[in-house]
Amino acid sequence: MEMQRRGLLAVVATAAAGRLLSAAWPYAYAGESEISKTDAEWRSLLTPAQYDVLRQEATEPPFSSPLLNEHREGVFGCAGCELPLFRSETKYDSGTGWPSFWNPIEGAIGTRVDKKLWMERTEVHCRRCGGHLGHVFKDGPPPTGLRYCMNGLALKFVPKSA
Repeated sequence: MEMQRRGLLAVVATAAAGRLLSAAWPYAYAGESEISKTDAEWRSLLTPAQYDVLRQEATEPPFSSPLLNEHREGVFGCAGCELPLFRSETKYDSGTGWPSFWNPIEGAIGTRVDKKLWMERTEVHCRRCGGHLGHVFKDGPPPTGLRYCMNGLALKFVPKSA
C-alpha cells in the first residue's frame, strides 16, 4: 500500500512540476506554423485547460482524459486546428494514464528536444498550429517501439462515420 501511495505522489508531483515549469515557456512551438493566431485568439478558441496544454505546454493529470477510454474507430485530431494526428488503430493502453499511440499520421507532427524536467525528452507538437501535444518515448509496442504519450485535452476525437 505504501508503494502505491508513493507512486501516486510521484505522478502528482511530476504533473505539478510540469505545470509550474510550463509557464517559463510561453508558446508550445517556437517555429513557424501554418496557422498563426494571437494569444487572445487562442484563448477565445480553446477552453482554459486546452489553452494551458496546447499553448503553455502544461500536462493534464493522469487518468483524467475521457479519450483514455475511447475505443471507437476514428481519428484523433488536434484540438487547436483539427489536423488529423493519429488513427484509432494505432492507439493502445500504455498504463500511463494518458492516451497513447504507436504511430502518428505521416506529416502530422513535429518534435523538438525538451529539457524542462531536468531530463531530455522529445516533445511532440502539431505540425500545423504548433500546439503542444505531449511527448514520445522509446518504450512502445511493435512495430515502431514508440509511445506517443498525448494529453487528451490537446486532442479531438472524430469517430468514423457509419
